[in-house]
Amino acid sequence: MEIPEIFIGMEIHTLSLEGHILDNHTVVFLQAMVSTNRGTVGGFFLAGRSMVWWPIGASLFASNIGSGHFVGLAGNGAAGGIATGGFEWNVCANYFHPSEFLIYVVTMPEYLKKRFGGDRIRMYLSVLSLFMYIFTKISADMFSGAIFIREALGLNIYVAVVILLAITALYTVTGGLAAVIYTDTLQTIIMVVGSFILMGFSFNEIGGYNALEEKYMNAITTKTTDPLFNISEKCYTPRADSFHLFRDPINGDLPWPALIFGLSVLAIWYWCTDQVIVQRCLSAKNMSHVKAGCILCGYLKLLPMYLMVFPGMVSRVLYTDVIGCVVPSVCKQYCDTEVGCSNIAYPRLVVKLMPQGLRGLMLSVMLASLMSSLTSIFNSASTLFTMDLYTKIRPHAKERELMLAGRVFILVLIGISIAWIPIVQTAQSGQLFDYIQSITSYLGPPIAAIFLLGIFIKRVNEQGAFWGLIIGLLIGLSRMITEFVYGTGNCVKPSNCPWIICGIHYLYFALILFGATCIIVLGVSLITKPIDDVHLYRLCWSLRNRKEERIDLDAGNSSNNDNDSEAEDDEGNSLMIYFFE
Repeated sequence: MEIPEIFIGMEIHTLSLEGHILDNHTVVFLQAMVSTNRGTVGGFFLAGRSMVWWPIGASLFASNIGSGHFVGLAGNGAAGGIATGGFEWNVCANYFHPSEFLIYVVTMPEYLKKRFGGDRIRMYLSVLSLFMYIFTKISADMFSGAIFIREALGLNIYVAVVILLAITALYTVTGGLAAVIYTDTLQTIIMVVGSFILMGFSFNEIGGYNALEEKYMNAITTKTTDPLFNISEKCYTPRADSFHLFRDPINGDLPWPALIFGLSVLAIWYWCTDQVIVQRCLSAKNMSHVKAGCILCGYLKLLPMYLMVFPGMVSRVLYTDVIGCVVPSVCKQYCDTEVGCSNIAYPRLVVKLMPQGLRGLMLSVMLASLMSSLTSIFNSASTLFTMDLYTKIRPHAKERELMLAGRVFILVLIGISIAWIPIVQTAQSGQLFDYIQSITSYLGPPIAAIFLLGIFIKRVNEQGAFWGLIIGLLIGLSRMITEFVYGTGNCVKPSNCPWIICGIHYLYFALILFGATCIIVLGVSLITKPIDDVHLYRLCWSLRNRKEERIDLDAGNSSNNDNDSEAEDDEGNSLMIYFFE
């Protein structure tokens, strides 16, 4: 078989480096296998609630920063400048409200069941979360991984992705959450070190940050005419506000009010209620380790602006005709899509700029980020399915059966992911990161509203929460489906979608949807029967310090009542709900 050109002269360096990385992965993997109790639900899904702060912080970062961030943030930086880095820095303006709600749960939908009673909210949220994993997390990581593999290796995308998925599933199926967290820790180190090296080479190549400011504004492609389209100058000229983090509230591509307030809604959903993130904190030994892990993650989140956004901008400077292409036929030749090639900014930088001996390191960075993200998704999705859905089908299932069901569901997710590859390839929007955030903006705000109101306002009841979720989902789906039908378009070929539906920036839409959901929840709750306090002890902020025994809303007998001491004796810890904005 012919060796791809990029590997000529570097086979020994790359193979040696990758061999060391494989050895390290194996050691960490085996250590997680033998040192954690994987024979129980708590051991498999929550790592026995014994994790300390530093692997938690590293795992939070690795779970969040997948290959979609490398490709998406760099692509957005290449196309529009530094404003996209604000998505990462929002998390750094954080504060914590640690509340030790002494209840034992494994998933966030399970908390909603205890808070509101009934099963329809828990089932709704579990199913919606699984769909969001497919549409945003799995699809984005698969797409970005495929872009990098195609650009860097020249291998068949389907074969490479199947191999990656198989290795990823092996980690998750055999090792449980402990294996995921330990491998995330090592992969975080690989990602940070490799990205720092590439950033250094990038700035050295163009002469530093001051040179970037000058050269980026002049990075205009030479191919700007097309007989089929009338291409405006603004389509290929860098934005005048490219180096402004806060942009015009009306005409900016990322308006500053939307960046601050709209993004905060998404941050509540992702960092406070998403199963992938919360599950890492539920695995901690105690609240101190939760807070320390989150603080570590917050510091790490300072890095993407420098490690991803700036290198993406450098890539446009160095490879202007490719990264800044605007003519559809030309873009099609460069990256197999007509809407633009900014998504290949980071992979192109790796392939063209890195010395031969270091390309293997950067390949490992991308593979590590892809694997860490997918392992997190697979493990958390299997937890949701097993604890929230399968237990309804088999309410008396034994622990061994629950573990088997979770592992089988991971294999089902792999099958769905492989089947989704052709769809991911054809769904190439101009900006991958915008695609991820827009889908989140249409589906996430109602969930954020329910959790926030459920914790802080005890008057909110099941009827209000349910109808808020349903109507909020319908509003979000109306925007999402309309965009899919009309297409989002781009500067060269604008979309025909009505402005009243698609013209509102997706972060503004998230803020509006969040407000509408809150109004619906509060309105319906106020005209229906409230929940008695005895059912809400330690489930709401105002009742967090009550010591009386809490009676579950669905308690049919004493066995369903909440007994905090027994819950703690069973697992050695209690659920700690935290807020991380």
